[in-house]
Amino acid sequence: MSDGLVGYDVTERVAVLTLRRPEALNALSDAMLAALKDAFDRLGADQAVRVAILKGAGKAFCAGHDLKEMQAGRAAADGGAQYFADLFGRCSEVMQTIPTLPQPVIAEVHGIATAAGCQLVASCDMAVAASDARFGVNGVNIGLFCSTPMVALSRNVTRKAAFEMLVTGGFIGAERAQELGLVNRIAAPEELERETMDLARIVAGKLTAAVKVGKRAFYDQVDLPLAQAYELTGQVMAENMMFRDTDEGIQAFIEKRKPDWR
Repeated sequence: MSDGLVGYDVTERVAVLTLRRPEALNALSDAMLAALKDAFDRLGADQAVRVAILKGAGKAFCAGHDLKEMQAGRAAADGGAQYFADLFGRCSEVMQTIPTLPQPVIAEVHGIATAAGCQLVASCDMAVAASDARFGVNGVNIGLFCSTPMVALSRNVTRKAAFEMLVTGGFIGAERAQELGLVNRIAAPEELERETMDLARIVAGKLTAAVKVGKRAFYDQVDLPLAQAYELTGQVMAENMMFRDTDEGIQAFIEKRKPDWR
């Protein structure tokens, strides 16, 4: 898998995807983006996995794009125009893959999550952060507005909060990130892995088929007008009710016993 840049380990039906470029704070180089795409493709096809955790090795979750590699791209005859368009296109494709995966993906964040790293957190379905983690879309500080990261960010937090982060280039802490909706839970650094895995186990314990259709419906409806959203989700719930295991789950609840899900 692209020279092991993204680890893929499965335990208790939870896949742990680990960004493995700690010497560069897990910056999203071309190779790292390719490895992440490979990992997500593998995850999407892995029927044994019910939920995934995305984390970073070393001191940070992810420091965004590899600026040295980006500068090297300027050596092309067109000054890098084609390279940059391709780079941000590939990155956007990777980010957009996460909501389409059948499994929920939880970001486990420590250290910093900056620029495209913050975008990665915002693109995940949920996030658990260490209490000392910091988040930022800091490109404006070097003259590069974080335009693609703001797409995911502005769909997680309020508009004014997102815009302030984008134009000031400042960091926010874990508590502020939770207040704004970027993070679900906060844990002490030494408890981060356990807290994230606990959340993953809860999700993994639910009916896989229900979570799969529910995740798809969540993203399909979220930007629809109200009436269309209800029309869509009503159809999804009717479909969900026809599952054998949903029938079993309801009957088990009525009979006060554990469901026999297949």
